[in-house]
Amino acid sequence: MKLDPSLLSSLTWFAHIARHRSFTKAATEMEVTRGALSQQLKSLEQELNVRLINRTTRTMSLTDEGQRLLDILEPALSAIEQAVLEVGESQAEPSGLLRINSSRIAARLLIEPHMAEFLARYPKLKIDLTMNDGFSNIIADGVDAGIRLGESLDEHMVAVPISPPIEMAIVGTPEYFQRFGIPESPEDLMQHNCLAYRFSSSGVIDRWSFTSPDDSQRTVVFEPTGSAIFNDDENMLNAALQGVGLIKYLDLNVQAHIAEGRLQRVLAPWCKPFPGFYLYVPSRANLPAKTRALIDFLKEKSGTLLPSGTSSS
Repeated sequence: MKLDPSLLSSLTWFAHIARHRSFTKAATEMEVTRGALSQQLKSLEQELNVRLINRTTRTMSLTDEGQRLLDILEPALSAIEQAVLEVGESQAEPSGLLRINSSRIAARLLIEPHMAEFLARYPKLKIDLTMNDGFSNIIADGVDAGIRLGESLDEHMVAVPISPPIEMAIVGTPEYFQRFGIPESPEDLMQHNCLAYRFSSSGVIDRWSFTSPDDSQRTVVFEPTGSAIFNDDENMLNAALQGVGLIKYLDLNVQAHIAEGRLQRVLAPWCKPFPGFYLYVPSRANLPAKTRALIDFLKEKSGTLLPSGTSSS
């Protein structure tokens, strides 16, 4: 037998009456009329075909059936009240499990360096971080938020920028350029050991796309065919730092290496800015406090990222 949803309201009113053993006290607490409560109880008894409360003009007592029903209802209603309270509190203080799906590059740049600070600021939060270079359907996957480059997002996606605009940077070690020379145009890359990145999600080699500094309509697309292919950006970066060859990487990820002289950037005028990283969510409506906390935190940290553009050769 399935419970008629229309009974839930009457059962709740009955529990309030039974707790107080008084129509008047229950009506005052719930800010309804005594007559309304009396009608609710009468309708419930008629529906169940049993008397739940014995009442006279002066006294009220539960019948055996009424007591059994109250014994079952009280813990159930308490659990519901607690759940409603926790949902309300979650809007005031971020808590619970925060599921994030991020590309590996974004996670290493935006999440990992600040995770300790974020969790210290919101001690009731727990992070479930999945790194996936393919685009994630966050609704189907049950994820709270995703992080991807702006150019890869659908135009109808609800997304918030969490980094400044980004440029792709072609970099190698100063020692490499001393040995093999500095490319002055994308065509010169044919004479260099250009290390490739393979997308794990599709298996496709990432091509290097350039825009002419003299003509924004002219683009050059180059497919690296060097001595190594990677599907992990950190391994690729480490190879470049060892002087193995040139790599294409996000400028924000190599700023520190360039500033400290470990890497040198080339062809900067050919690398135009494009939208940076965005955090995308299923909907702006009723945004959970935990998701709002993540958005605000990452927007705050985006101000600490170095701007696009570094010295070029």
